[in-house]
Amino acid sequence: MTSNERLYQIRAFKNRLAMVLSCGATAFGLIWLVWILVTTVINGFQALNLSLFTQMTPPPGTEGGLANALYGSALMSAIALLIGTPIGLMAGIWLAEFARHSRLGNTVRFINDILLSAPSIVLGLFIYTAVILPLNLLTNHQAGFSAIAGALALALLVIPVVVRTTDEMLQLQPTTLREAALALGVPQWKLTLQIVLRAAKAGVLTGILLALARITGETAPLLFTAFGNQFWSSNLLKPIASVPVVIFQYAMSPFEDWHSLAWAGALVLTLFVLILSLLSRLILLRNRLT
Repeated sequence: MTSNERLYQIRAFKNRLAMVLSCGATAFGLIWLVWILVTTVINGFQALNLSLFTQMTPPPGTEGGLANALYGSALMSAIALLIGTPIGLMAGIWLAEFARHSRLGNTVRFINDILLSAPSIVLGLFIYTAVILPLNLLTNHQAGFSAIAGALALALLVIPVVVRTTDEMLQLQPTTLREAALALGVPQWKLTLQIVLRAAKAGVLTGILLALARITGETAPLLFTAFGNQFWSSNLLKPIASVPVVIFQYAMSPFEDWHSLAWAGALVLTLFVLILSLLSRLILLRNRLT
């Protein structure tokens, strides 16, 4: 056997070994993912019924649903998007169009990346310290945990996601697009809003959907802010129920009927995130086709 043949066999062995290890690692990760999904679907479907969406969270040993928790999650998520999306869009536009290569822009990107990777419980603790405690003292313990505080905590999770995606999507637009518009005498603000942002709208919208998907299942910040409520509440200054917190509380309880509701809530959240993921992919696919 020549040295070239021996070298070829060694390389072929390394290639097969790397392929086997890669496939094994992929299969190992997929097994756990499939196991989690199958367990959630099986246990969740057993408790999935109409009362889940029409009745409020019950005391132990009685029938009920998650209507107030679903409403609370939807309300806080909507407010968080209304607060976080405009801030994230404006910050992302500024980074991409006006501070792309500046030192200040790079510093803001670095800080945004830190906020993006920060544990959500830290943001919840920040809102608890900066909003709930002072409000509690100012109102003589009449106000504290509230839906608006939970929405503010979720908004802090929305902002860095929207900033990052908006910045990247705008930077992906060709420079020739900007140069052509400026050569025709288009003002900078009109170029940014009506040309560049419109060209990147699919990616920006996808970023907003991803931000919504992220805050949907957050539990830790809501434990410090919205806390929870067994009853239906539309008061933004009072505690409010949410699906992730209810899942946490019911899963830790010793009651079997609460466990069933927790599995049903987990399935609803999983399906909602799946729908958002599919919707974002459809938006990107449609943008490529057009």
